[in-house]
Amino acid sequence: MATAQELGATPLGRRRVIPITGGRFSGERLSGRVLPGGADWQVIRADGVADLDARYTLETADGALIYVRNKGYRHGPDEVIKRLAAGEAVDPKLYYMRTTPWFETGDSRYAWLNRIVCVGTGARRAASVELEIFEVT
Repeated sequence: MATAQELGATPLGRRRVIPITGGRFSGERLSGRVLPGGADWQVIRADGVADLDARYTLETADGALIYVRNKGYRHGPDEVIKRLAAGEAVDPKLYYMRTTPWFETGDSRYAWLNRIVCVGTGARRAASVELEIFEVT
C-alpha cells in the first residue's frame, strides 16, 4: 500500500488520498487484477467515521476494463480504529466497513455490470484492503 497523502483538516473533515497500487480479484463470473492508478479519497469526519470514496480500474483475465466507484463507511470503537491506523492486524468483526460499488464498462461481455447493484464488506489490513462484493438480487 502506498503512503497516504494527508491534506489535513478541511471544512468536511480530515482529508486523505490513498493511492491504489494494484491487487487482484476473483469471483464466479469474472477475475483479474486491479490496475495501479486509482485512489481512495477519504474524509475522516468529526464523528470519527471514515467516508470512503475509492475509484479504480479492473482488468479482467480476458482483457476487459471495468471502472469502479466504491463508496462506503468505516467506523468502530476508538481503540480499534487506532490499532488499524497503527497497521496492527485487527479482526474485521470489531469494526464496520461496508461499501456500495458501481461498475461501468463498454465491454459487451461484462455489460451486465452496468445494471446491477452491489454491496460489499471490507477489511483493512496492514498493507492492503480486502473487499467481498455481493450482487443484490
